[in-house]
Amino acid sequence: MPPEVLIVLGSKSDAEVGKKAASILQEFGVEHEIVVASAHRTPDLLRDLIRNTTAKVFIAIAGLSAALPGTIAAHTTKPVIGVPVSGKVNLDAILSVSQMPPGVPVAAVGLDRGENAAILAVEMLALKEERLQEKLKEHREAMKKWVLEDSRTLGE
Repeated sequence: MPPEVLIVLGSKSDAEVGKKAASILQEFGVEHEIVVASAHRTPDLLRDLIRNTTAKVFIAIAGLSAALPGTIAAHTTKPVIGVPVSGKVNLDAILSVSQMPPGVPVAAVGLDRGENAAILAVEMLALKEERLQEKLKEHREAMKKWVLEDSRTLGE
């Protein structure tokens, strides 16, 4: 099946964060694909991926200058979720993902938070897919039970 979410890694070193996103998407039954394409080293490949995919949402995972989410957003009107990756200078990646110029937004999640990017992508897709709305409710209920159980067992 064609992917609903395209996860783009700036480099293979971002794979662990990408796996977090893929795991959540798999849990929700959302078709996805993971590719490596650099905004700087393979700009033509990146542009072609963006133009030719059937994906409805992009998750862009990158560190250092973290230009990938903004570059993807420049080539599409589909939603782009940026995930800054931790490294030697974390603030640069965080600011690069979150500080976009007017008119070309990127949704930003926290440092290395591939799982939050995936949940946000599922929420976007759930606007038109009732089965995902139900799965999101179940997911929230499971999180609630997990927290309550942690509280209950804290003193043991």
